[in-house]
Amino acid sequence: MTEPASPSVSAAVASRRSIRRFLSDPVDPQVLRSVLEKAQRAPSGGNVQPWNAHVLTGEPLARLLATVAAVLPQGRAAHAPEYAVYPSELAGAYADRRYGVGEAMYAALNIPRDDKAGRLAQFAANFRGFGAPVLMLVHMPRYMGPPQWSDVGMWLQTVMLLLREAGLDSCAQEAWAVFQAQIRSVVPIPDDHIFFCGLAIGHRDPDAPINRFPVARAALDEVVTWVGFPQETNS
Repeated sequence: MTEPASPSVSAAVASRRSIRRFLSDPVDPQVLRSVLEKAQRAPSGGNVQPWNAHVLTGEPLARLLATVAAVLPQGRAAHAPEYAVYPSELAGAYADRRYGVGEAMYAALNIPRDDKAGRLAQFAANFRGFGAPVLMLVHMPRYMGPPQWSDVGMWLQTVMLLLREAGLDSCAQEAWAVFQAQIRSVVPIPDDHIFFCGLAIGHRDPDAPINRFPVARAALDEVVTWVGFPQETNS
């Protein structure tokens, strides 16, 4: 059983979530090509379109996963990210949201806080792409600035929503950034490009608890301030 397609933008937004357990069902490459061709309409400042990607499946993907699996026992000693995934100053509501979704995920898996081995095993699942049959590796020229990073984010969101329209699922994985050196040993990412993230693509396992736990979102008025609108807009 796979998740049905989402025929509207609103339905795609509502049904999209970070999937952390995929079925082994293959992804039709023509469907994937169609999604990526449509995503080329994503906005970018000055029409720069700074996004670049390698899309892996089959033996090349298996080789990458094996390469990373070989260094996982080294822990942080094997990490070499080219950027900080989270700012060191993350605090307040932002830190609370990050902590909250992690705890909700582990609760769904019945992994208590003191089960360090269980939590490490779940973290390691990141680097198997959560079992997805396709992994897209996203990169861009190093000289690109914050506006272009924003453009890449808009492109990724477009890709993820179009995947939902096509009945597919995904998980954007900045975690892959820590193993950019190992990725480069397998995938020919240009040296003058910075590696950004992975995007696991496939069909969600609808019965997996990790794909069904509620993910809280901030209330609208916590993040949006209305200026010049009628008072009732703020309720």
